[in-house]
Amino acid sequence: MAGGAVVSTGGKDYPGRLTLFVFFTCVVAATGGLIFGYDIGISGGVTSMNPFLEKFFPEVYRKKQGASSANQYCKYDNQLLQTFTSSLYLAALVSSFFAATVTRVVGRKWSMFAGGFTFLVGAALNGAAQDMAMLIIGRILLGVGVGFANQSVPVYLSEMAPARLRGMLNIGFQLMITIGILAAALINYGTNKIKAGYGWRISLALAAVPAGIITIGSLFLPDTPNSLIERGHPEAARRMLNRIRGSDVDVSEEYADLVVASEESKLVQHPWRNILDRKYRPQLTMAIMIPFFQQLTGINVIMFYAPVLFETLGFKGDASLMSAVITGLVNVFATLVSVFTVDRLGRRKLFLQGGSQMLVSQLVVGTLIAVKFGTSGVGDMPKGYAAAVVLFICLYVAGFAWSWGPLGWLVPSEIFPLEIRPAGQSINVSVNMLFTFIIAQAFLTMLCHLKFGLFYFFAGWVVIMTVFIALFLPETKGVPIEEMVLVWKGHWFWNRFIGDHDVHVGATNGKATA
Repeated sequence: MAGGAVVSTGGKDYPGRLTLFVFFTCVVAATGGLIFGYDIGISGGVTSMNPFLEKFFPEVYRKKQGASSANQYCKYDNQLLQTFTSSLYLAALVSSFFAATVTRVVGRKWSMFAGGFTFLVGAALNGAAQDMAMLIIGRILLGVGVGFANQSVPVYLSEMAPARLRGMLNIGFQLMITIGILAAALINYGTNKIKAGYGWRISLALAAVPAGIITIGSLFLPDTPNSLIERGHPEAARRMLNRIRGSDVDVSEEYADLVVASEESKLVQHPWRNILDRKYRPQLTMAIMIPFFQQLTGINVIMFYAPVLFETLGFKGDASLMSAVITGLVNVFATLVSVFTVDRLGRRKLFLQGGSQMLVSQLVVGTLIAVKFGTSGVGDMPKGYAAAVVLFICLYVAGFAWSWGPLGWLVPSEIFPLEIRPAGQSINVSVNMLFTFIIAQAFLTMLCHLKFGLFYFFAGWVVIMTVFIALFLPETKGVPIEEMVLVWKGHWFWNRFIGDHDVHVGATNGKATA
């Protein structure tokens, strides 16, 4: 790659194996992704249900009923409807900053508990909603829950996992997100058939199930060794490290490096100010650009509004919800591909291949829609033609699901040194939520005005982000978190920001080579 973007760290390979204890704790922690995924999947389905629209968005309902010969691109264009979806992500953005302090001061598990419990309350409010105020307040509480969970879960998984299996275990979070999306699509498909018209309440209230799983599950989770050391419990940290790496494994070297990293972190009194230091420029750039690009892949256009989008493309009622189920299934199975390949192929190869596949798929989908609906938005889509659109949307979803989907959470969670890790993850979550909010708030209006060009718009961004990864992201697979500085030190571009004195004492046994 240009400029020698692939870096070999020569870092340590700490002894240890994937113990049953680690596997189960990571599975329980990863269920924090269920609440995020369920919400992404449920919103679009509910907002395409007539009883829900009639009660809360009568203007959209009337427009939809009379849309058979009207502009298909614009029938869902309504700012209040978009606010219903996007308010959650604004709340998640704000709460992620508070979550950083909770995560650092009381540990990762209690941040997960707070997220699950708040989401539980929000689900109850949404299911019982009688007016717009209850609906939006419930959404905001859901957002607080998502902010806390997304801040703590990826960090927890990265800290618990052995370095050489960190990618696989961390992607458990994204896998749970995709399972949540699929479950939501299946539930929407079922509740939409309820003739009495209260199916949307069941869809919204069932968010309490994934919330209950992470709320109760977090109570049984142990703290990570990194967090225990950070909070002044060195003996407990050593015992925990022994337990998660295997009782017959000598963890002295890894423990010593964790202690060194913790001592360095204690010298940092103001992580939010220190993260702006020149030596953290590579990590800060990735924490901002990766979630920014992740949202500009256009994936949430598909996942938020899949039923609405498919109905706009000419699919009717149940057919639009079934199409969302199909894309949800593709999402789950494609994420499983990344689970088993990320620690073998590495992060960069998946990013680059996935980006290329997404680009081609978006161009084809945009062209297919352009041919049938043109700029007027008036037209019909035959079954065979519609199947081709769904096929290429599925190829697009698959490309995302083994690249930007899981890696957008994995890479930022594994690159920050302990002293700025909670602050760094908060920036990652808040940027993600900010642009999720913007896309959710603007998408239906953009679809109305850009029409099929919306797919070309996102395709252009995919080109930019793929070039960015090719040039500026070094390979991080198999590198212990506390030695990650060597990756940046050995990179053709980022090495100019890191002096020899910035390399951790515990990491100096490794050598960085470009």
